[in-house]
Amino acid sequence: MRSGFVTLVGRPNVGKSTLVNAICGSKVSIVSDKPQTTRTRVRGVLTTADTQLVFVDTPGLHKPVTALGQRVNATALDSVTDVDAVCLVIDATQPFGRGDQWVADHLDLPSTIVIVNKVDVVRKDTVVAQLAAAGSLNAADYFAVSARTGEGIPELLAHLVELMPEGPMYFPEGTVSDQPDEARVAELVREQLLAVTHDELPYSIATRVTEWEWPRIRCEIIVERESQKGMVIGKHGSVLKEVGTRVRAQLPEGAYLELFVRVDKDWQRRPDRVERLGY
Repeated sequence: MRSGFVTLVGRPNVGKSTLVNAICGSKVSIVSDKPQTTRTRVRGVLTTADTQLVFVDTPGLHKPVTALGQRVNATALDSVTDVDAVCLVIDATQPFGRGDQWVADHLDLPSTIVIVNKVDVVRKDTVVAQLAAAGSLNAADYFAVSARTGEGIPELLAHLVELMPEGPMYFPEGTVSDQPDEARVAELVREQLLAVTHDELPYSIATRVTEWEWPRIRCEIIVERESQKGMVIGKHGSVLKEVGTRVRAQLPEGAYLELFVRVDKDWQRRPDRVERLGY
């Protein structure tokens, strides 16, 4: 049995969460076109007959301007230690730039694998140019993949398996994520809020499950200002109703989801509030 941990790091919106979901064949992390959707470390598990790979999805590394930003950056950087492989994910649709280099500067590049993602939406010569630009990092290996179509993922997985040491299964067979149910539902609510609310809201929204007595689930939505509360609720409750419908569609039949909105002024700039919300 070969087993081990693989951390994926990179700038926001390079597709780390989508890649982990594609590899594990299940929705492990929420996804959105909004930057910095992932805020905590999420593990996805892929188990085969003779291997178990545990993929660590991390928040996008960025220049922090709030206590929340500092915390999620620290979470990502902490995740590259004591693992068996580190993968730097870069976006094929964006030129290799200072942001990618900044992330790379925090890694042990001679043992890092560079993954160029989203190759399905660019020309082949663009992919080649991205690989050539990333070649200046002198990393251990390079792979071009598409998390959306699966292109290149079998080759990447075969390589990762070869890197894993002999070891035990860390999670029971059938496990695809280490997220507790409460955390998973809170993240599903946040994902759907990102999908239906305005662009100015994503960074201001936090979610947490405060009661769980199956089939009743109570989830709290925290915003920073009173004006945002109305935007999250929507006219006659339309936004909350839409979010609730979308989330229930992803839960076991019979789930009863209650959504409540609360204002916690400037929570993402206050370290005590950030910690209390689990970040």
